[in-house]
Amino acid sequence: MSNQSQENYLDSIELPAHLKKEIEKVAKKLNLSEEKIKKLEAEVKKVYLNSRFEPGEAIGIVSAQSISEPATQMTMRTYHVAGAAGIRVTYGLPRLIEIFDAKKELSSPMMTIYLKSEHNTLEKAREFAEKIVEKKVENLAKNVFINLNTGSIELELEDLRKKSSVINALKKNLKQVKVYEKENLVVVTPKEQLEIKDLQRLKRRVLEVSVSGIKGIENAIVRKEGNDWIIETLGSNLKEVLKCSEVDPKRVFSNNIYEVAEVLGIEAARNLIIREALKTMQEQALNVDKRHITLVADIMTFSGRVRPIGRYGVAGSKLSVLARAAFEETIKHLVRASIRNEEELFKGIFENVMIGQVIPSGTGMIDLIASFEREEHG
Repeated sequence: MSNQSQENYLDSIELPAHLKKEIEKVAKKLNLSEEKIKKLEAEVKKVYLNSRFEPGEAIGIVSAQSISEPATQMTMRTYHVAGAAGIRVTYGLPRLIEIFDAKKELSSPMMTIYLKSEHNTLEKAREFAEKIVEKKVENLAKNVFINLNTGSIELELEDLRKKSSVINALKKNLKQVKVYEKENLVVVTPKEQLEIKDLQRLKRRVLEVSVSGIKGIENAIVRKEGNDWIIETLGSNLKEVLKCSEVDPKRVFSNNIYEVAEVLGIEAARNLIIREALKTMQEQALNVDKRHITLVADIMTFSGRVRPIGRYGVAGSKLSVLARAAFEETIKHLVRASIRNEEELFKGIFENVMIGQVIPSGTGMIDLIASFEREEHG
């Protein structure tokens, strides 16, 4: 296509209203001339045309194949130890499964924290990392004893300066106990006499009490990225971290999809799914078109909540009985459909493939009816 004909073709393309508004906003912000606005429109139209697909194209199947085929080639080196602190990070196929199954309990929940410019130094980053790591009683205790004579738990601390903090935390978090100082020990005595097994349970509860830091942040390492000193944590608590004045709220990442959805909203969760899936693929040097990942993220989040791609999410909520049965738990779906008197309409791809019919895609989505006049033969 010549340049002139390409320009004429681009002129005939009508952009959606929201893209026109974005172009106007950018043009106004950058004070662009009429000629530059036309060039910008032309570039946007080129990208827009490349992002479209043909009517009837089976984009769901194409996306599934484009993601799953490279995923089978992923190396099974699934864990990586990050930094001197020894933070164990899940990579590869297990991480991809976590993302698309939208698992609530992650094997290695993490956060990446950027600091504001006034705190962007090595010393302040280290200070902040130390501040946010959760310190439990078990981290501060040197020795823990069960005193059977008095029926109490006795703690010997490594740093006696932390004694008052430990006592206050225990009083705040444990009920039905007395907490007091005895010489160099912190003593926890239940108000009622307990048996040995109950004292063992109380001991575990005492050791789990959080004294300082942010709950859920188990470890943190500081590293430099460009001009920024960033903090990577094992454990995640986005809501509490965002409350810290040192943190740049526009550049805080958590790899927990549900946490991001709860704190920042469903659009942020959608962006996180795309970002984490692409990152996982790229770490394994696999090239997957972003649009395929975007389609999956849209399907997982368009209802306003995060849904897994599985029998309890997207696949399990399909209208087609045979499509649900083909995925998992075949007998359960067929029996349930028969009890509910569900009808199979054969409007999707899976169910038509199963019975050998033409799928409603491409030329198969067109029903052509022709009326021919009878020809007279002489």
